[in-house]
Amino acid sequence: MVDGDGTNGASSNPPSGYGTSGAYADSGAQAPVSAQGQLFMQLQQMQEDIARLRGQVEVQQNDIQQLKQQSLERYEDLDRRIGTGSAPAAAAPSDNSPAGGNVNAAGTPVPPAAAQAPAASTEPGDPAKEKLYYDAAFDLIKAKDFDKAALAFAAFLRKYPNSQYAGNAQYWLGEVNLAKGDLQAAGQAFAKVSQLYPKHAKVPDSLYKLADVERRLGHTDRVKGILQQVVSQYPGTSAAQLAQRDLQKM
Repeated sequence: MVDGDGTNGASSNPPSGYGTSGAYADSGAQAPVSAQGQLFMQLQQMQEDIARLRGQVEVQQNDIQQLKQQSLERYEDLDRRIGTGSAPAAAAPSDNSPAGGNVNAAGTPVPPAAAQAPAASTEPGDPAKEKLYYDAAFDLIKAKDFDKAALAFAAFLRKYPNSQYAGNAQYWLGEVNLAKGDLQAAGQAFAKVSQLYPKHAKVPDSLYKLADVERRLGHTDRVKGILQQVVSQYPGTSAAQLAQRDLQKM
């Protein structure tokens, strides 16, 4: 049958359920994502993950570079000290005992009586043999075998705590541990120079290096006090000059 508008009686409108106002739109459901769309979203997520990982790698590489630079600076400092000839010979003891007391591993001054005295040697003193042991330990520093050097100096100090070379050995044990990056062991070794050998000529240097260790450990509240002690108690020494320079920068 033909309607008045010329059609065959069937509506010209699309059947319900198709078109923009169809079943998906009416029900509020989303049209299914095609396989190509899923692949695109997965690719986009992978790109975001890769970008995030690259950022983490860059941060880690920067941290590693800083650690390498710090290690290089410590090695160069050690090389300079060896090159100046300040290491092999044991420094003669002096009377420059800290007027304000010694400094412990935490950077806190302690009275001389509280400092631990060197343990008694297990065998009679033999300067020739002691020098052989000391020189052998120092040769390991020259060879940059810092792990063995630390063991050698520690063994020397256990065997010859009262040796004329003991003060120097204690100081260089600190330097070796600092070169290794073991800040805790370095701080303890430097502090013991003033504790166990308060009249030794290495005391100003050991206190200055202790301040450097405390700075690296983030104990900035202790650094200033140690530097001021070096300046006031050991004027005219190279350590005092360096300490004065650092205090001016603080």
